[in-house]
Amino acid sequence: MRAMRLHAAGRPLALDEVAVPEPGPGEVLVRVRACGVCRTDLHIADGELAPPRLPLVPGHEIVGEVLACGAGAERFRAGDRVGIPWLGASCGGCEYCRIGRENLCERARFTGFHIDGGYAEYALADERFCFSIPERYSDVAAAPLLCAGLIGQRAYAFAGDAPALGLYGFGAAAHLVAQVARADGRRVYAFTRPGDSDAQAFARACGAHWAGGSDESPPEPLDAAILFAPVGALVPQALRAVKKGGRVVCAGIHMSDIPSFPYAILWGERCVRSVANLTRADGEAFMRVAARVPLEVATTTFSLAQANEALARLRAGRLSGAAVLVP
Repeated sequence: MRAMRLHAAGRPLALDEVAVPEPGPGEVLVRVRACGVCRTDLHIADGELAPPRLPLVPGHEIVGEVLACGAGAERFRAGDRVGIPWLGASCGGCEYCRIGRENLCERARFTGFHIDGGYAEYALADERFCFSIPERYSDVAAAPLLCAGLIGQRAYAFAGDAPALGLYGFGAAAHLVAQVARADGRRVYAFTRPGDSDAQAFARACGAHWAGGSDESPPEPLDAAILFAPVGALVPQALRAVKKGGRVVCAGIHMSDIPSFPYAILWGERCVRSVANLTRADGEAFMRVAARVPLEVATTTFSLAQANEALARLRAGRLSGAAVLVP
């Protein structure tokens, strides 16, 4: 099969010919129909997150068709459509797994990081960590749901019941969260790179009540803010924008350093928290949301061989919505 593989951090992915993997016990072999390009993939390719092994096939927003099942794999049948997310395995026995916080498992394994991912024609997955996808979404539209949607769902839940919600960094995740928030009757305020009128127009098209630069103040104090942009300097900015008791949720797996800031903007029972990975319960919850809310998923498609171009456009902020590879 063809696969785009990372051989060294900071170097372009290479289009390699590799053997089609065989499913082991509890695994499914999936023909990849679409794979989203996530900012985490970019952090891995650029060396900001060091994978445990190289070469590596990135990609963890995978939609595909089950071709074969390993011994004991009974959840899905050949021909079923499944989604493969970032969380590829957890130990099931540690203190975190026992209390339903498998996203914090010390021995978790992640797709496109520990396990070869979806920048390929075929992929393996533990069937226990795969999801069924609402039929209303095409393969391409469904791919961003597997991370932008799932992490967005967890961050949105941590934001609490916030009538006025700010979204910093308006890309793949934010454009889905904005639609869910509007469906829930909330007011959405979108913050983009300063001067990015195209991104601000995109945010308004996704239902934002207001859109402006990340250096601007919103028209009203926010009840909560979610940071999808991996820019630590936005944390103090968001703290200044939220009212007393407000929450600032950092949704990325990697962020630049947060600069020092005066205690006065944290005081008033404001809080800052991070989002780490996802649980299978998050995935099931979001798939129910996606079935309920007819999300308009903005995508730009690329061939498998164009993976480096997709990453470059994501790095430069030249995408509206999500990039999706179609092998």
